[in-house]
Amino acid sequence: MNSLLQRFPALKPVVLLVLTLASIVAALVLVALFLLMLGKDPLAAYGEMYKAAFGDWFGFSETLVVAIPVLLCACAVALPARLGLFNVGAEGQLYLGAICATAADRYFQHLPGTLPLVSVVVCSFLGGALWGFIPGALRVWFRVNETISTLMLNFVAINLSNYFVFGPWRDQSSGNFVLTAAFATVSRFPMIPGTRIHLGLVLGLLAGLTLFLVLRFTVWGYRIRMIGDNPKVGRYAGFNVNWTVLLVMAVAGGIAGWAGGGEVAAIQGRLRPGISPGFGYTGFLVAWLARHNELAIPAYAVLVGGLLLGGDVLQISLGLPQATVNIVQGVVFFFILGSEWWLQRRVLDHIPAQPEPLSSTAPQSPGAAA
Repeated sequence: MNSLLQRFPALKPVVLLVLTLASIVAALVLVALFLLMLGKDPLAAYGEMYKAAFGDWFGFSETLVVAIPVLLCACAVALPARLGLFNVGAEGQLYLGAICATAADRYFQHLPGTLPLVSVVVCSFLGGALWGFIPGALRVWFRVNETISTLMLNFVAINLSNYFVFGPWRDQSSGNFVLTAAFATVSRFPMIPGTRIHLGLVLGLLAGLTLFLVLRFTVWGYRIRMIGDNPKVGRYAGFNVNWTVLLVMAVAGGIAGWAGGGEVAAIQGRLRPGISPGFGYTGFLVAWLARHNELAIPAYAVLVGGLLLGGDVLQISLGLPQATVNIVQGVVFFFILGSEWWLQRRVLDHIPAQPEPLSSTAPQSPGAAA
């Protein structure tokens, strides 16, 4: 295969696609064996999953509903990755976006026209941006590893959300239910009639497209790719590496904040404990599955959204416990990411580097940032 790819470098995307599909098939075969051990019919299980996620318009719309926060969180992971940073904090940034969106509804819902909705969108972005800026600042000024700081801030954000829900923002008319007051109609994200698909889908697609265009066709994008490839070269070129790190982390956090805004301003309609079942961590996996390609992330988000939705159906139709569903999802992730490692280590690393135009994506360098 090495000699083939050396002669035809354009085949690399085809090889990646084929390897990804093969890894999915291998994962499904392994899961089928596992289901047989449990005495379940794997074909029936896969049929139920497909029917629930993609069988009709309602199922597909619900898949998109699950895919929206995953898409936004994946974009929030992919952008810092271009700079060589690991943003594991999309979950916390999502929660901060939800908190700030709720605050915007509480204090700005009486504004005229569409200003309440605009305030929710803006505040959810700013909340996530703040939670992304903090680990960026810790990295720049104190050399704190952003992987650790973003992960730890997730727990801070979740507990901060619980403080507001159980404390000052709790709806006293809700009885024993712990939640805030419902969002005003003027503050809610618009939805496609008859579905729960909301404004977050537009924000996610625009975020992915904008990142793709900016990273490949602007000076700022070239700066990010150069610093991600080699920070020393970026400094010699006159780029402000520290400022770039701060800006990238803030923008990434803001995108994840939109995911939280969508959950409280559209799906849940209010802030409550546990608004996210782990969308931020799933988005991290999706970003790596898509190899941080902003145009590929939406497709992988839909695929994973269908997997998550189909997994929930398995619990009902086949009586499988939640742990079994998690195993199914984990095996699929493992095989796809494992195929990526195998291709990189066994094939691509042995191919001489080809000259690339300035508009191409810079090689990833994990951890290179400051």
